[in-house]
Amino acid sequence: MRSDGMAGTDHRDGGGLDDLARLEAGLDALESPTQRRVPVGDVLRRKVLPPVLALLLVLLTWQVLVWARVTDDYKLPAPLDVWASARELWLRGELLHIVWTSVSRGLFGFLLALAIGTPLGLLVARVALVRAAVRPVLSGLQSLPSIAWVPPAVIWLGLNDTMMYAVILLGAVPSVANGLIAGIDQIPPLYLRAGRAIGIRGVRSVRHVVLPAALPAYVAGLKQGWAFSWRSLMAAEIIASSPDLGIGLGQLLDNGRNNADMAGIFLAILLILVVGIAIDLLIFCPVERVVLRHRGLLQEGENCRTTWFRRPAAEAAP
Repeated sequence: MRSDGMAGTDHRDGGGLDDLARLEAGLDALESPTQRRVPVGDVLRRKVLPPVLALLLVLLTWQVLVWARVTDDYKLPAPLDVWASARELWLRGELLHIVWTSVSRGLFGFLLALAIGTPLGLLVARVALVRAAVRPVLSGLQSLPSIAWVPPAVIWLGLNDTMMYAVILLGAVPSVANGLIAGIDQIPPLYLRAGRAIGIRGVRSVRHVVLPAALPAYVAGLKQGWAFSWRSLMAAEIIASSPDLGIGLGQLLDNGRNNADMAGIFLAILLILVVGIAIDLLIFCPVERVVLRHRGLLQEGENCRTTWFRRPAAEAAP
């Protein structure tokens, strides 16, 4: 009798442990992000089709305006005229060289701005005296049009690449620094206290607590810094033209103006736009995706451009 009771008790205890294990597994499943493969059709429909349709709509509207003769032909070239201008540069072997001249300058200048703006932002954010002295200057520099720096940079440094990089730095460093400062200002004090409680101080605190917590705003600052870098470079290339500088996209735009070549002007504008979009999609979007996914804000198969299409959890459940 007793042995049967003991056996029954052991059986019940084993069943309770099994139930507890199943409950824990269920809770773990609820906390884990749902990973599902996105069908190719959904990818095409959500990511490829909208920009393609938008591009076709712009081209159609452009061609309709040309057909309607809303202005003189030399003021508004047809899309095919712009394509012919691009094809001519390609056949001469100049198109890629022109694009790469500007892209290489822009990326190198942005990396310099990143190397200077990041420690500057940390210093301003963490040292009260430096913050009181430098933060207003950074805000003022960020609001100053970067084209204003081109004339003094030409006088100081001459018509060379150093002048180009100086203009880029003056336009981009304040944006990178201010983005990091804003991110550090938004860190909950609890994070810093928790870091100190487990012995993370000084440089280790910056590496393991401050920078990870400020990362979303810092990435936003980097994107804005790249935009300022690219705009500053274009301003410098348009104003400061010299054979020693080579031909970049800004020079291509200015050459079109000097030659009254509207097809060349439109081509330069489109290339500047395409480069800006490509850098955002190829560099900043993957970085933003990693940051958002690390914080549980993105699921597998999503990226920083598809959050608008995210389905509620109840709908996503089978």
